[in-house]
Amino acid sequence: MADFNVILDAGDVDGGEINVVVEIPTGSNHKIEWNRELAVFELDRVEPAIFAKPCNYGFIPQTLDEDGDELDALIITDEPLTTGVFLKAKVIGVMKFVDDGEVDDKIVVVPADDRTTGNAYNSLEDLPKRLIEQLEFHFSHYKDLKKPGTTVVESWGDVAEAKEVIKEAIQRWKDK
Repeated sequence: MADFNVILDAGDVDGGEINVVVEIPTGSNHKIEWNRELAVFELDRVEPAIFAKPCNYGFIPQTLDEDGDELDALIITDEPLTTGVFLKAKVIGVMKFVDDGEVDDKIVVVPADDRTTGNAYNSLEDLPKRLIEQLEFHFSHYKDLKKPGTTVVESWGDVAEAKEVIKEAIQRWKDK
């Protein structure tokens, strides 16, 4: 019998397969966020349509980034995923990101079992260069109409660096 008291954790970080929950589907301009106090997804704001998300956006459970929110994940799939969906995801890198002066890194993941690609994506180098450019452009400019220059993609990191960022975020969660 299933134990319904089990809480979703971050997953197997060392093994490179983590748990991720989708907040925003690819193509949406709705900024949906998990509200952990109320245990619901809420619409934080509606962004201009020109800043729709270029990929699925979510979070890793039982983590805290330096900004006080769950650690974000950029989920690369060929189709949008629905808000609230949980998936086992393979870590392929990290986008080092600063938002309004606060570290707000994004772990880049793909589904752990992606039969469309034949599980071909194992690092950022495996992704189309144009997709990386689109992600960097989006996150560098999506707040420009309200707060120009407040978001900066500082760099991209490999799988090992992504795992370290996740481990630090898990420790922050435990220490809260």
